Amino acid sequence: MLHLRALCPPERTPEVLAYLRAHSGTAHLVVHHGAALVPEGDLVEADVAREAAGDIVDALCALHLDRTGGITLENLDTAVSDAADAAEEAAPGEGADAMMWQELLGRTGEESRWTVTFQAFLAIACLLAATGVITDSPITVVGAMVVGPEFGPLAAVAVGLVLRRWDLVRRAVIALAVGFPVAMVITGVAVLLGSVSGFFDPASIVDNYNVDFVYQVGAASFVVALLAGAAGMLAMTSAKSAALVGVFISVTTVPAAGYVMVAAVAGRWDRAGYSLLQLLVNLLGIVLAAAIVLILRRRKQRSGALLRPLSRG
Repeated sequence: MLHLRALCPPERTPEVLAYLRAHSGTAHLVVHHGAALVPEGDLVEADVAREAAGDIVDALCALHLDRTGGITLENLDTAVSDAADAAEEAAPGEGADAMMWQELLGRTGEESRWTVTFQAFLAIACLLAATGVITDSPITVVGAMVVGPEFGPLAAVAVGLVLRRWDLVRRAVIALAVGFPVAMVITGVAVLLGSVSGFFDPASIVDNYNVDFVYQVGAASFVVALLAGAAGMLAMTSAKSAALVGVFISVTTVPAAGYVMVAAVAGRWDRAGYSLLQLLVNLLGIVLAAAIVLILRRRKQRSGALLRPLSRG
């Protein structure tokens, strides 16, 4: 269940109440007349089934509440109520499968921006990857995959392409186009300093067979990227967000970026080139699969809307 709050101009409140009262996916409808101060108006609250939330928010936006008032949604961990149970049963589909485009746009919009925090995580992930490559430690490479924050902008690119939100695509591409080169330069400097000081020998990667998969690009690499992108977008568009951890350790974007710099410092330009290709293949595969998942879910949502009962009557 989700808790809905809608700030309504007084003249819109009767329409909002009528819609929510009639919708089969709502429960616990409450109105506070004159409670809203900025902007002035009424506060309407209701608990709504997750699978019905998208339709409800769309309807409230059609009443221009997103411009004249405001709409917020909050996850409810527990709802002990027969009315809430009835609303979830009446709403079509399953809550875990429900997809809310407004929520997806909000999440990806926030994660698409280049920030200092994003850059720091990406740099740390590349440094971990470089350490794992030099020490021939697959566990460290996996750790770099988990730390890497790149899936957020990649998902934003897919969402922007499907919804034709070019502003979202532009922000996400900038985040990736700035983030990866900066992280790789930081990693390259660190590897070079470590090599000059004698702390480690980057040339040892020639004998580090346990991490060869990072630069060995091929059809399997693209398939893995496709599967990871599909799983990641399914996680973002459903309640199964915990699955994202599994996605992060399935792709070799960050490890490939780290390997590029280690190989370059070691003078192994062939491996550096293959690693860079591996990075590009994974980025493309993730975005492509994520976009396909969104397109399929959008088509299913539209076809289901034709058969979806919107009211109790």
